Amino acid sequence: MPERPQALFAMTARNVPHVFPPDVLALLREHVEIDPALVAHDFAEPRVRETLVRTEVLITGWGCPRLDAAALDAAPQLRAVLHAAGSVKGFTTPEVWQRGILVSSAAAANALPVAEYTLAMILLAGKDVFAFRDRLRARRTFPHGDLVPGIGNHGRRVGVVGASRIGRRLIELLRPHDLRVSLTDPYVDRPGAARLGVPLLPLDELLRTSDIVTLHAPHTPETRHLVGARELALMPTGSVLINTARGALVDHDALIGELRSGRLSAVLDVTDPEPLPADSPLFDLPNAFVTPHLAGSQGNEVARLGRTVVEEAGRLAAGAGLLHAVDHAQLMRSA
Repeated sequence: MPERPQALFAMTARNVPHVFPPDVLALLREHVEIDPALVAHDFAEPRVRETLVRTEVLITGWGCPRLDAAALDAAPQLRAVLHAAGSVKGFTTPEVWQRGILVSSAAAANALPVAEYTLAMILLAGKDVFAFRDRLRARRTFPHGDLVPGIGNHGRRVGVVGASRIGRRLIELLRPHDLRVSLTDPYVDRPGAARLGVPLLPLDELLRTSDIVTLHAPHTPETRHLVGARELALMPTGSVLINTARGALVDHDALIGELRSGRLSAVLDVTDPEPLPADSPLFDLPNAFVTPHLAGSQGNEVARLGRTVVEEAGRLAAGAGLLHAVDHAQLMRSA
């Protein structure tokens, strides 16, 4: 049996037992030699540096220290970084790519709960559930048997902004429902959208023709305030904006103005800043539904990220290509 490569955890220590519960950790240790009690939060720490000298695989996650030149110099045998979370932007540096180190991410696994959350919010928003919940709470009764006009998901128009992993997974989840889904993305052409089974629209047209707009674009200098006052004004009265991507995609001052007018509603799992200041109007506006960055992997979902890393470690040990390798050329336009 070939010797297992030395690996090291580099993430927030308290997350390790959640991302790698006993059964998942046991599977990981079939492929790598790793001490779950040693977790790097500082690559300069003496015990960590002793292990880094012989480390071939870094198992990273939220809270991973930056992999700068000094850290990489301390890990001369490092050949792969397997990230048990989504974006690797926060801790990778140009030196990682220049040295030819393989990088893998569990972003595809993390996309599923975000897409599930968004699907749920789309269907609930189509029924105007949040407003009717508040109305029932205030009145403690309702006219039983009366039809409620203007709500429902039959033929509801949903605009997806961004064909990211999450955007694509959401389109898959929306397919069984009786909704009309469209897409906008500057990097997708019409044949590409056709393969996803949705029409491709310019952003302005999508905003004008959607009852629900859901954001799944990355935060880059070009997408900051992608949805500002002009874009919000294009959305039909009564429509809903959902943001599970990055808070900075939306101009919150402009959004608050529209919400105060009562013209639009919003479901926000991400905000700018994050967390919001305690006096933010978004906490009190009746047509704003704000959740504390819950859409991504939480609770029992984070073990899925660990399992993705285990599968990648198995491929690495077998000399096979990584299924979820990060493409550096694509990195700057991803979340």
